[in-house]
Amino acid sequence: MAEGTTHEICCEIIEALDLPPAALDRLKFTNNDRLPSCFPVSELAGASIGVACAAVSELTGQAGLAPLVSVDLRLASLWFGFSIRPLDWEIPVPWDAVAGDYPTRDGWIKLHTNAPHHKIAALSVLQCDAAREVVAATVAQWTGEELEQAIVAAGGCAAKLRSRSEWLAHPQGEAVSMEPLVIKRPEHSARMQPWQPTPARPLKGLRVLDLTRVLAGPVATRFLAGFGAQVLRLDPPDWEEPGVIPEVTLGKRCARINLREDEGRRTFERLLSQADVLVHGYRSDALERLGFGSKERQAICPGLIDVSLDAYGHSGPWHNRRGFDSLVQFSCGVAAEGMAWRQSATPVSLPVQALDHATGYLMAASVVRGILARVRGEPLQHYRVSLARTSELLFRYRTETKPSSFDAVSDDDISDLIEATSWGRVKRIKPPASLTGSPMSWDSPAVQLGSTEPEWSDLGA
Repeated sequence: MAEGTTHEICCEIIEALDLPPAALDRLKFTNNDRLPSCFPVSELAGASIGVACAAVSELTGQAGLAPLVSVDLRLASLWFGFSIRPLDWEIPVPWDAVAGDYPTRDGWIKLHTNAPHHKIAALSVLQCDAAREVVAATVAQWTGEELEQAIVAAGGCAAKLRSRSEWLAHPQGEAVSMEPLVIKRPEHSARMQPWQPTPARPLKGLRVLDLTRVLAGPVATRFLAGFGAQVLRLDPPDWEEPGVIPEVTLGKRCARINLREDEGRRTFERLLSQADVLVHGYRSDALERLGFGSKERQAICPGLIDVSLDAYGHSGPWHNRRGFDSLVQFSCGVAAEGMAWRQSATPVSLPVQALDHATGYLMAASVVRGILARVRGEPLQHYRVSLARTSELLFRYRTETKPSSFDAVSDDDISDLIEATSWGRVKRIKPPASLTGSPMSWDSPAVQLGSTEPEWSDLGA
């Protein structure tokens, strides 16, 4: 049984997903190490992973006794960072040299330039070289609001540092505060597949089409692969995430298609028609503009379990804005609160990208809840979550704490299994949770993007 803040967050997520309250009784939490933060980051880690596992337990219970779930809060916290530990190679640095926090004339701003086109957009506004000291001097001439608006208008990604009160008074903050944690929209068609969960690999036989990128969506589909789902990730021809791909492609197949070309569109329609689940993290109107809106997706695959992610929420003036975890932390007051808590002269973000990871497990739990509804013959729903709405959990359960320590990763935290990835051998942090009789494990190692053909492996690929 969960206790304290972890219990409260579990209850809120379970209620948001319409899971039975008894699901909480099957959850057990151990090893109460806590990441240093003024926010309940470790509790959020344990609760989000725990409820996703509880949803799998509920699904498994359709074919027998629902298994118990055990969550190690220390390991959950570590999985909110990087689980991978290379043995004979090094992971590329995940952050571009220009990305980061800069003082403006009236505060701070964060520039997110990891994607080449986002970097080009930011530099086109600043009209300066890509040297950090030059960027800093140029940014210092702007106000935060003006620079944020200019970079976003140019197709880039930036966020002014806002206090909590500024965010709540902002039209987008007001909109997010009115949204439920998990938005559910009824779908009008249903299709029953001859499928039932199996105790050892509860999601085996389910096909998950993954149209997500850094980081929440890939975390969701990695979780689903960990319980046996077949995950096929699709990326555009030129997309790369070198700093995180080895972390998140565990257990997946990765292919490339171009949805702007006829051949790619036909391939996508064929794959979608054979899928059970679609998980996508494009901006709210992106698939609609490509001709693959919600109605079109259901027409291609009646009864599809459809789960989508957005950065800044699904309503309000910023619902189509590009965003990432670190930017949302700046926008919604997390980094400002951390700055005050640590009495720092610079913004203090969370010790891990907790909004991404927690939202990823919310997505995974939503997928399993949708599958459970289909197995039971209940009405289907399209589930939607957002990083900004997940941040409200941190504020709701914030407690005043002093800065604390968190022991570094030790040999006891690391699995003995060796994974032969596309880059070299690795070990990983031990899985953060387990179901009785259904261990979390992956059938294949992490692979590079575009390493396979766009086919389901059980259909002759």
